[in-house]
Amino acid sequence: MDADAGMDAGVGADAADAADAGVGTGQDAQGAGDEAAGESGEVWDVVVVGAGPAGSSAAYAAATAGRRVLLLEKAELPRYKTCGGGIIGPSRDALPPGFALPLKDRIHAVTFSMDGKLTRTRRSKHMLFGLINRPEFDAGLVAEAEKAGATIRTGTAVTRVEQHGAAVPDRRTVAVVLADGETVLARAVVGADGSASRIGAHVGVEMDQVDLGLEAEIPVPETVAEDWKGRVLIDWGPLPGSYGWVFPKGDTLTVGVISAKGEGAATKRYLDDFIARLGLAGFEPAVSSGHLTRCRKPDSPLSRGRVLVAGDAAGLLEPWTREGISFALRSGRLAGEWAVKISEAQDAVDARRQALNYAFAVKAGLGVEMGVGTRMLHLFEAKPRLLHAAITGFGPAWRAFARITRGSTTLAELVRRYPLARKALHMMDARQAAARNGAGQG
Repeated sequence: MDADAGMDAGVGADAADAADAGVGTGQDAQGAGDEAAGESGEVWDVVVVGAGPAGSSAAYAAATAGRRVLLLEKAELPRYKTCGGGIIGPSRDALPPGFALPLKDRIHAVTFSMDGKLTRTRRSKHMLFGLINRPEFDAGLVAEAEKAGATIRTGTAVTRVEQHGAAVPDRRTVAVVLADGETVLARAVVGADGSASRIGAHVGVEMDQVDLGLEAEIPVPETVAEDWKGRVLIDWGPLPGSYGWVFPKGDTLTVGVISAKGEGAATKRYLDDFIARLGLAGFEPAVSSGHLTRCRKPDSPLSRGRVLVAGDAAGLLEPWTREGISFALRSGRLAGEWAVKISEAQDAVDARRQALNYAFAVKAGLGVEMGVGTRMLHLFEAKPRLLHAAITGFGPAWRAFARITRGSTTLAELVRRYPLARKALHMMDARQAAARNGAGQG
């Protein structure tokens, strides 16, 4: 069996993506209860599907604006999520005011290696980023949304949304159909239901890059944990575009690898070899899991009618590192703010205008970062040793890495400001264009 298929069946990566945030994975089936709204007949201003960082941020933003908000989540909280749990500066800056991060460690040093070789550690006087466990982090964000006034319903799976038909009383309303046949009505909907999103499918989101991440949560003795305290490992892997990580979280090490989907068996070997090389093979993982990450096509839609998508459901994450938490928090907040405006729209033209404004806001910020991230991934795939040498041996490159993790700059800003970085990416773009033209002529 292909290892990607094995992960999908054994670990349930695609199913887990959807289950993370409140959307069922069964086929769309017409139920007897679909044609009528719930007994109360109430219409929410905003319904958010999925209580991950994107959904909670959207619910918080809409509730803070004084709107009636319902947040639906398929799982019971807290629930496990495959994720390294790194909180970089942009994530921290997008959190609700006063939010207390449940940090498991504060990172001041990074060890870099090339498939276990050329190892070098760089240190910083200031904290680079923090590490969290997603169950606690996500539950905290949901609590903030609830404090802001949102209503939370867990254990509630959504099968689809409808904007036309018998379940929809008027053109200002969206019907959210639950797995038990109940229909919830809303003036606007935010889909934040993971990378296998049902709401994303409704909107028509198309993905450009799909990667397979494998991860193990490994409890370790105090002596081992102490060796890792305050330091992470990033290992540039043997597969094009792949890398591995070790993130310390008290008495547990989160160890994972990621590479392009389609190389499942090789990705699994990389993880096994990585764990063995680190001397951790003798410790039994508390959790072993897999997850597919998906990056959107640049021209892929972010809305349809009165429905918006955010976070993984929209394919919003950094293509090189596959960092998604900051993209989820930031796009979720924007989605919540624009969903409020859509809920107030009196006709389809106004609703469309507000949805386009949301798309513009996402593309002007996160979209630009993703574009540079894609170019960085291509450079990394072609010249991994060059990037490794730059970060570990060239002071300005290390300082740029540190500034990005702290949130004082972005990849896009660095490329804009520094001619050398811009020239390197332009050269890589030219090489790729020439390679494509050569392949086309052949």
